Amino acid sequence: MSAVARRLAGIPAGSWTKWLVVGFWVVVVVAAYPLQNKLNSVEKNDSSAWLPASAESVKVLDVQARFQPPNTYPGVVVYYRSSGLTAADRAKAAADAQRFAGIAGVVPGTVTGPVASADGTAMQTLVSVNVGTQGWNGAEKAVDAMRVIAGAGAHGLASHVTGFLGYAADSNKVFKGLSSTLLFAALAVVIVILLITYRSPVLWLLPVISSGVALVTATAVVYLLAAHAGLTVNEETADILYVLVFGASTDYALLIVARYREELRRHDRRHPAMVEALRRAGPAIIASASTVIIALLMLSFAQLGSTKGMGPVLAIGVGVGMLVMLTLLPALLVIFPRGVFWPYKPRYGSAEPTTRGLWARVGWAIAPRARLVWISTAVLLGVLALGLTGLKASGLTNAQSFSGHPDSVTGETVLAAHFPAGAGEPVIVIGSPAAAGPLRAAFAATAGIAHVSAPVTLAGYAYLQGTLTAPPDSQAAYDTVDRVRAAVHAVPGARALVGGQSAVSLDVARASDHDRNLLLPLILAVVLAILAVLLRALVAPLILTATVVLSFAAALGVSSFFFNHVFGFGGADNSFPLLVYVFLVALGIDYNIFLMTRVREEAHRSDARHGAIAGLAATGGVITSAGFVLAGTFAVLATIPSTFSTELGFAVAFGILLDTIIVRSVLVTALNLDVGRWMWWPSRLARKPDPTPTELSHERTSALTRV
Repeated sequence: MSAVARRLAGIPAGSWTKWLVVGFWVVVVVAAYPLQNKLNSVEKNDSSAWLPASAESVKVLDVQARFQPPNTYPGVVVYYRSSGLTAADRAKAAADAQRFAGIAGVVPGTVTGPVASADGTAMQTLVSVNVGTQGWNGAEKAVDAMRVIAGAGAHGLASHVTGFLGYAADSNKVFKGLSSTLLFAALAVVIVILLITYRSPVLWLLPVISSGVALVTATAVVYLLAAHAGLTVNEETADILYVLVFGASTDYALLIVARYREELRRHDRRHPAMVEALRRAGPAIIASASTVIIALLMLSFAQLGSTKGMGPVLAIGVGVGMLVMLTLLPALLVIFPRGVFWPYKPRYGSAEPTTRGLWARVGWAIAPRARLVWISTAVLLGVLALGLTGLKASGLTNAQSFSGHPDSVTGETVLAAHFPAGAGEPVIVIGSPAAAGPLRAAFAATAGIAHVSAPVTLAGYAYLQGTLTAPPDSQAAYDTVDRVRAAVHAVPGARALVGGQSAVSLDVARASDHDRNLLLPLILAVVLAILAVLLRALVAPLILTATVVLSFAAALGVSSFFFNHVFGFGGADNSFPLLVYVFLVALGIDYNIFLMTRVREEAHRSDARHGAIAGLAATGGVITSAGFVLAGTFAVLATIPSTFSTELGFAVAFGILLDTIIVRSVLVTALNLDVGRWMWWPSRLARKPDPTPTELSHERTSALTRV
């Protein structure tokens, strides 16, 4: 195996094959660049597109598609004058309604109103728009036109466009152009951290160039699968892809560069030094990337299409990043002389500085009191995890989804104050025409429904609409949908189905809850099995998995405190805990593998306890730098004016920093030193004697003097 690894490592590190590797990636980038710019054209941002075909609300949409264009968004134009509507106001709203009908995409016959409120201060006009394949972008174009018409000649009459159409348009405004902003922000974060880490004006360019190649390639692959293989991609998944590829690729680059720097001190020529660096670091990178990829692919078992699609999308990003960093980056590094490290060039025969650096001191400081350290650290993390009791991950309302206060949110507030709160987003019931009367009676008798339309027969179904008394994105509305379903399902022979946007949102929330309950234990079991195979032990995987879960709980607890008491968010999306779990567990295991494979390597040379200290000394700086890179790139998500993105970016960034600085470097090292050789049971390392904590304590003074 070692001979095979050496031959493979010799391809990007070869004196002439390195040029073939660089040429190959140049060709790939040239072919991929035009494709990666098309990714936003295949995004599906509508929640209805994420649900499985078996969902009741999706079945209603399928029936609706027979008599109205698919991708039809309902909207409400609401007018308001606090002193009371004038005759001119009413005339203007009536004229506006005629102009709305001429806007591209407006479905003929769907412009209804204006209808005045009972208090005479507000009016509403209902409009439905077929956005076609343009999705949110089509909604924004139509809404912009409506806002121009409604605002023209208003003379003090306030107007807003709300409903699902208005929210889709404002969501598109939030995310429009953010891909490039995120990309440049992530790039800036990576450059700054690499400059601080390497303290070289040149070296940072090579990991950044390689990360750029990985991003272009991964985005092109994702586009091809979304366009031709049915892969579901939405705006948030695409944004996370940019961040993850840059962060993970740079992490792998840090490990390769650190190991290459070590080998340059042991070899007088660059090419054999890189071969040895890849032979040593390559398996750890492949193992850690494979673990992350497999954990992400577990999301493919989700019911929710957005979650199901996110797994393969991000797995592709990590896989491409790994491949680029194991081939292109080494080739670029050996093309340049040692001077690329200037002004801190690693000289042949010089001592390795990590053996006497900060993390060597930390390891020796922990050694005499390892049990006290790990128990204290675990208790501290447990206290932080108590914040989980305040986490409200039951979903976000439309208003809570935005960090700001867009026009659609203002419009919903006005609408709810003067009309039934669910106006413009009705609950829809379809069933057998023969049972239309009993269906309408059951529907109208349901608490939470203000008005039910007369049944009409469309596409062979009785079709009814009911107006909610509660806001359509509230828990009260979801409870009403459940009551409507119970009532109409009980009508004999009606074969009734209940849909509408509130029903879609409810079904999305339920699918998300199902996915969380299924995937959390599944991902943990898969990660545990991979660690057992990789480390060839049982005790270490169990302990490491426990530290990752504890780290995740602590990060989520702290995040919950900040969301509730600092940021003032009203809650979190249903999928929030699952996505944070996936990133922190997968990436936490990533850093575990970086650390523990080096500890295992050093333990073979000496013993388990000395190996723990040597492994921390060699990888502590790399893991911490990698944590800052990945945390910095995820923190960029928090700049998006979207509550979900802000919460995800904050929680993952904080969790990664907690994991790399405290959990990996202190808690795991203390456990390694306390458990000793038994960490590696039942492998042969468990039978290799190691020094007692007392003996290590006697060594501490002389060791600290040496370091």
